[in-house]
Amino acid sequence: MQLFDKTLGDWLEYWAKETPENECIVYSDRNLRFTWSEFNIRVDNMAKGLLSIGVTKGSHVGIFAQNVPDWLTFLYACAKTGAVAVTVNTNYKEHELSFVIENSDMHTLCITDGVSGNDYLKTVYSLLPELKTTQRGRLQSERFPEMRNVVYIGQEKHRGMYNTAEILLLGSNQNDEEFLAVKQSVNCHDVVNMQYTSGTTGFPKGVMLSHHNIANNGYLTGEHMKFTHSDKLCVCVPMFHCFGVVLAAMNCLTHGSTQVMVEKFDPLITLASIHKERCTAVYGVPTMFIAELHHPMFDMFDMSSLQTGIMAGALCPIELMRQVSEKMFMTITSVYGLTEASPGMTQTRLEDSFETRCTTVGSEYEFTEVAVINSETGEMCPDGVQGEMCCRGYNVMKGYYKNPEATATVIDKNGFLHSGDLGVKDPDGNYRITGRIKDMIIRGGENISPREIEEFLYKMPGIKDAQVVAIASPKYGEDVGVFIIPHENSDIKPEDVRDFCKDKIARYKIPRYVFFVPEYPLTGSGKIQKFKLREMAIELCKKQKVKII
Repeated sequence: MQLFDKTLGDWLEYWAKETPENECIVYSDRNLRFTWSEFNIRVDNMAKGLLSIGVTKGSHVGIFAQNVPDWLTFLYACAKTGAVAVTVNTNYKEHELSFVIENSDMHTLCITDGVSGNDYLKTVYSLLPELKTTQRGRLQSERFPEMRNVVYIGQEKHRGMYNTAEILLLGSNQNDEEFLAVKQSVNCHDVVNMQYTSGTTGFPKGVMLSHHNIANNGYLTGEHMKFTHSDKLCVCVPMFHCFGVVLAAMNCLTHGSTQVMVEKFDPLITLASIHKERCTAVYGVPTMFIAELHHPMFDMFDMSSLQTGIMAGALCPIELMRQVSEKMFMTITSVYGLTEASPGMTQTRLEDSFETRCTTVGSEYEFTEVAVINSETGEMCPDGVQGEMCCRGYNVMKGYYKNPEATATVIDKNGFLHSGDLGVKDPDGNYRITGRIKDMIIRGGENISPREIEEFLYKMPGIKDAQVVAIASPKYGEDVGVFIIPHENSDIKPEDVRDFCKDKIARYKIPRYVFFVPEYPLTGSGKIQKFKLREMAIELCKKQKVKII
């Protein structure tokens, strides 16, 4: 294996030349297909169109959309012009969007109509009222002085905005001289993508990632799954998140594989796309795989083409991994990391045993040094001793945008990126995540791992999913609470859960507070927001008149 010094544009042009007629992007639900050659031409026209409206090297271009067909067109158009694609969480409301626009010094914002319960057009007109009275391309925002353009991703016309058809037309009428000069000035170590951390606590920070960071992380991810240009990856994870744009898109970009896209995660569309396109791989967070496996029409679809995939984004239950392996015919791998690490630090390999793939997050990526560090002493922990998961290497971000102080708190003087996660290294070189430093429950001086209890509760009939959180306790400091999504037609009660635990796990680990919910609060990338569960617990205790002791 090796690291490449190619830009994203270099990779795209490589496959457009090597395998021009192979399919690059497919939307199976609408039979929309682009070959590598067709897609490269579309990207060039979009890039020249962006140049014609003032986007150039270093400009920040926001993409506020689900996995729509031109999401990747804008990403690669930015890459070829040296602009930075700022990926915006699709769940952001006005307050959060305004923060990202201002914090990122955004020049151009690309949007769709929005998602259910979130009207992007209304939000953007509220933030940029000048759009309604300003000619396109001449926006002067009092609130956001760097903002110059809004592009609507689609055919409809909206006041003060370009649409994608107009940008493509502008690009097709431009000569190539300026475009070629700008493209040749782009270096693989330039920032190409800025991702705002998911914001499960406080305001997010802009993580600056280079072509070199993300292309190589995607390449190595695919190598661990033995990807080739004949593979087809069903992409139902959001592109604004590292899971989508790096582990999926960059994997396909560097291997010439086909991306079978799902615009918004829907278990039925995902299953149908895998079946129709004979996909060889699919990704997802645990909640996505649960939704697919338990869909009433699951048995109608042929999953036998699947070979591998990734389950990540949250701690993966062993029982769920087993079901995915048996019912979806996949040798599932898991990737551990964080956005600041581009994102992968470790990954299980196809050749690893089922037990290794279920109980560990694998070994470190090539060209990456992973260390378990004692947070108090700064010393490296020996094998088997818990500490903070850290890494250094090609994949470490270039920093947080305009925030050197925050950057210095996570990248130490030795160049190690600190994850905030607890882990241990096994003697065989694999790593196990033992918890999040902030998620650890400390009850009366006893340290309790939420994951340990979650894994235990997965064995109880009637439980579809379980998430354990700390509940503030006047008596113990913290106590154990669990939110359970029951199986359909299950009638389990809180006392049933506690009875199931009795005499099987230590008494102090048995959940005192048990709540049944139909779903969990999620970030736009599908991660469970445990801080919201903790807030919900307090409200539910009040509502149910349960005294917190």
